[in-house]
Amino acid sequence: MPGPGRHCQPRWPKSRSKHEFFVDMTCEGCSNAVTRVLHRLGGVQFDIDLPNKKVCIDSEHSVDTLLETLKKTGKNASYLGEKSVQ
Repeated sequence: MPGPGRHCQPRWPKSRSKHEFFVDMTCEGCSNAVTRVLHRLGGVQFDIDLPNKKVCIDSEHSVDTLLETLKKTGKNASYLGEKSVQ
């Protein structure tokens, strides 16, 4: 499982999309909340970049579903864009 601060790396078949989100995380408790809601959603792999307040998610879920899930943390969240596979 990826840990905080790890960079997005291709882990899924190309049918999945990799998306980057801003989440207004200020501490490890915030990143733990993101981890909880994404684990509950399922079907995702993700990396949390706490210092830059970014979450990179590999998933077949829609951007809307992912964004609504992140907002369940109570933190401000927004979609930054699709990440290109390198």
